[in-house]
Amino acid sequence: MRNRRNRRLQSYLEHDPMASVANLFDIAMVFSVALMAAMVNYLSIGDLLFSETFTIVKNPGEKNMEIVTKKGTEIRRYEGSASATGKGKGKKVGTAYQLESGEIVYLPE
Repeated sequence: MRNRRNRRLQSYLEHDPMASVANLFDIAMVFSVALMAAMVNYLSIGDLLFSETFTIVKNPGEKNMEIVTKKGTEIRRYEGSASATGKGKGKKVGTAYQLESGEIVYLPE
C-alpha cells in the first residue's frame, strides 16, 4: 500500500512543471528578505527609525552643509546657503571638534 502511494506521488511530481518554479520563488523571497535585513543593519537605518533623538550632519564644512535633527516625532532640516558670508550679528552657541577618526562632535554651551 505504501509503495503504491509513493509511486502515485512520484508520478505526480514528475508531470508537474511548476513544482520547481515554486521552490525558486521561495528561495528568491528568502534571499530578498535577508538582503534587506543586511542593508538595514549596514546602513544603521534602524537607529534612525527607532531612536528618539538624533542629529545628522551632511557635508560637514562645505557650503552645502545640512543638519538634520530629530526630537521625538519632530524632524528639522537646516541648510547652509551658498551665498552666506558669515557676517552679521549673532552669538556663539557651541563648539565643534573634529576627532582623529574624522568624526565631528558638537558641544552646545
